[in-house]
Amino acid sequence: MRAQDSILPLDARDVGFATGALRILSGVSITIEPGASTIILGPNGAGKSVLLRLLHGLLAPTTGRITWAGQDAARRQAMVFQRPVLLRRSALANVTYPLRLAGVAAADRARRATQALDLVGLAALADRPARRLSGGEQQRLALARAAATQPEVLFLDEPCASLDPAATRKVEEIIVALVARGTKIVMTTHDLGQARRLAGDVVFLHSGRLVEHAPAARFFAEPASTEAAAFLRGDLLAQ
Repeated sequence: MRAQDSILPLDARDVGFATGALRILSGVSITIEPGASTIILGPNGAGKSVLLRLLHGLLAPTTGRITWAGQDAARRQAMVFQRPVLLRRSALANVTYPLRLAGVAAADRARRATQALDLVGLAALADRPARRLSGGEQQRLALARAAATQPEVLFLDEPCASLDPAATRKVEEIIVALVARGTKIVMTTHDLGQARRLAGDVVFLHSGRLVEHAPAARFFAEPASTEAAAFLRGDLLAQ
């Protein structure tokens, strides 16, 4: 992909979100650049998942504006949720279906779907009913489905929250492989160890506000705020 074709940077300017009288996010301004994974951290209730959905476009901000390389919307992005919704079809059909909706030719659909299943280690299970796969396999299938669409940006919302350590390790390996292929990952997690392993930069939220956005090494070694320091010590719990 040529640099001038990129949908990045992704800019959020003074973004807020409220539902009824409940204000979930206020005054969030960040810029997401190409490169290593951006990890969104914060205690429960900080607004991490809402921010992810706003950036992806599933939700519209109540205040402020989100732009992709100066534009209001962008293609070439995808999202994987904590609990993926899978079709009552084979693993392969789950991957080819969004490609068909996108107008990808049949021959290319088969090739791209097979490559995506191979990337996540599920090629041998291509004909298995998707809903009979284990939890970890289903999450990997969701990643394959997203990867097959060749997104420039992939949003992941707590992709390992319900997985055991072995399944988590496999998902992390897939994330690393996607980053190596040029996919920008923007991800929420509650797992600080995972954040340390994967993050290039960290967005830290507290009480619906952006408290820090810093390179991962600096954030973990020298957090700039008392809230982040308390969170890293395990002293900052749900709000």
